[in-house]
Amino acid sequence: MPAWSRRTFLAATGASALALTLASPGHAAAADEFETLRLRWVEISLGAGYDPTAEPYASRLAETGKLAAEFRASMAPTDTSLWPGHTFNPPAGITQSYNRLWTMTQAYAQEGTGLTGDAGLLAGILRGLDHLAATIYNPSTTRYGNWWEWQIGSPRLLMDIVAVLHGRLTAAQRDAAFAAVDHFVPDSVLGSYSGTSTGANRVDLCRSVALRGVLGKAPAKIALARDALSPVFPYVTKGDGLYADGSFVQHTWVAYSGTYGQVMLDGLGRLFALLAGSTWAVTDPNRQIILDSVERAYAPLIFNGLMMDSVNGRAISRGYLKSDDRRIMRSDHFHGQGLIAAIALLAGGASAAERDRWHARIKGWIERDTTTPILAGGQFGVADLSRLHAVAAAPVPAAPEPVGHQLFASMDRAVHRRPGWAANISMASERISYYECGNGENPRGWHTGAGMLYWWPGEDHGDQYTDWFWPTVDYYRLPGTTVSAKRLADRAGGEWGAPKPAVKWVGGASDGEFAAVGQHLLGLGSTLRARKSWFCAADAVICLGAGITSTDGAPVETIVDNRNLGADGTNALTVGRGWAHLEGHGGWVFPGGTERLRTLREERGGAWSDINTTSSTERVTRRYQTLWLDHGTDPADASYTYLLMPGASRRTLAARARDERRLEILANTEACQAVAVRSLGLTAANFWQPGTVGPLTATAPASALVRSNRRTASLHISEPPRTGAPLEITWHHPVREVTSKDASIEVLATGRSLRLRITGSAAGATQHCEVALR
Repeated sequence: MPAWSRRTFLAATGASALALTLASPGHAAAADEFETLRLRWVEISLGAGYDPTAEPYASRLAETGKLAAEFRASMAPTDTSLWPGHTFNPPAGITQSYNRLWTMTQAYAQEGTGLTGDAGLLAGILRGLDHLAATIYNPSTTRYGNWWEWQIGSPRLLMDIVAVLHGRLTAAQRDAAFAAVDHFVPDSVLGSYSGTSTGANRVDLCRSVALRGVLGKAPAKIALARDALSPVFPYVTKGDGLYADGSFVQHTWVAYSGTYGQVMLDGLGRLFALLAGSTWAVTDPNRQIILDSVERAYAPLIFNGLMMDSVNGRAISRGYLKSDDRRIMRSDHFHGQGLIAAIALLAGGASAAERDRWHARIKGWIERDTTTPILAGGQFGVADLSRLHAVAAAPVPAAPEPVGHQLFASMDRAVHRRPGWAANISMASERISYYECGNGENPRGWHTGAGMLYWWPGEDHGDQYTDWFWPTVDYYRLPGTTVSAKRLADRAGGEWGAPKPAVKWVGGASDGEFAAVGQHLLGLGSTLRARKSWFCAADAVICLGAGITSTDGAPVETIVDNRNLGADGTNALTVGRGWAHLEGHGGWVFPGGTERLRTLREERGGAWSDINTTSSTERVTRRYQTLWLDHGTDPADASYTYLLMPGASRRTLAARARDERRLEILANTEACQAVAVRSLGLTAANFWQPGTVGPLTATAPASALVRSNRRTASLHISEPPRTGAPLEITWHHPVREVTSKDASIEVLATGRSLRLRITGSAAGATQHCEVALR
């Protein structure tokens, strides 16, 4: 191999210039389109336009160099491993080995690592590549274990390495890499949009195939990968993918916007950028659905930089991974920041208006995430950091967190946002699993879909579920849930999202600001059944439960909350007449009194390895304040009512508890749950069966929300069971005329009352009409 020109390399200041120095020595960079795309990928992967001597780049580059030196020194090839402790069985050891070689490649190719252009480091990389190619990752090997390692994890890293070191590899080395990818990711995996080749997985597969085509100058491969992206774009109505209401599902039944959704968005952003303007540009008009998803599907679930854990699946259990060469907490902020970086990347292919709106959102998240500052995010390489810093410097004002409600009916999730706080509801149905476990991860997430209610009272408590919450919390006392204390085995119900309750009525209705949300709850592995409702209003979430029945011979509890106070939190809990306040967090109002309220301040210890076999064994202790309503052993038709008021003071809570006229509980039974808040002109009801409550009548199970003032009103109606049968709603209030309505609504009568028939609504979507009052 010709000698390396270190002087030429060090003169390169940008990723494109850097890539040129990596072209085959003695030849100018090829003027063909394949080389142009290779150089573009190198720039996407390694970054451009940053000063390697400035922070945070200098520290990150130095860290990369330090790790690379350690990896070079500790590499010890054997027949079953490349590094001690990272054997090829299970195949995660193969991916981990390529990941270390990728770190070494970055240290070799980027300025400021202390190993830039180091001949010894390059020799180590080539030695590692050759060893993996000869012993395990080649066409002679039949894959075993987790398919993901063979078809996504390893080929993705291998192609990145080949892209950067292209001119430093022999033709034989490049051909060996291509042959391995062709073997483990054959064209046939992109032939059918099914199985493991859907959603985020499909995008990852396309990424490796597209890059293999670019690097191997195989236009048919690039075209195949580009065309295979198209099934990812359209909205779906079942299974994996994006839904029209913003939901994202992976593994058929799991709400996964935060992890698989992030992978999909990041991968598409990279491929859109790679192929833009080329012979293989992604021109499918449905790509606009992906761009729309930024604000429709992802941003509503990001709060001050974190991604709400209800859509992070089994990844909530990862924390610090044993195999992590950089100690990075894989928390809600980790997942949120990964999405934010993906949005910054995707913005390069968006319209100017979209880009400005996204940049404004990103700047706001950057300013407000004080838990783990985004611009120094430990998970990011200099490429993502440079893109995020560029957005931070963009000439647009930072956007505040929006106010509103989004109901993700297709994945049984809801997000309620008010000035200064946010709440998130996690449910389960025959369509969406209670929880997902698998690969030794999240074996105790049993009740995360039993009405778990997450909430954040502003920026001050961005670490509520970040700070070792998942390894230390009591899994039988998750906030907001109603559960039987019956003990469950790890992985109860099965793996990969298999456990799903045989219920249809989960969902609700929303006007975009307020909402009625409900869940027909069946306990996992127990006889527990209940009806739970959340009426999301201006300064509170009104929580109702009814029909709570169980015959397990075990106590049943509704967990009002279980707040993580940190390692040594001393926040005072005050319980008054009909209210409770937790210093620094907010509080709760109990219209029926606090006689059944129980409280506990306790310290709980745990390690991430308790809930994830691949995670750290380090043990810590966290202090919790738990509040719950005791329904007793084997309750029959028990109920509860309380209000969650994030950020509220003791004075506000006490005043609300005394104000009996502000909130009217119209019904709280197994047949119907309904409330009225006169000051808001709000009436909302979840009809579990046909009936009448207050001014509303429903001929079938339904959710309805009415907002009215003196002259006009709006009605918002859904049919959560999704039977497709016609539904009639009567509002017993004088109505002069209907001024606008959705096509699925038929007006049957106006005058002394309004009668509507809803037909053809789908996916539990809210139908809407506006009326003028008499």
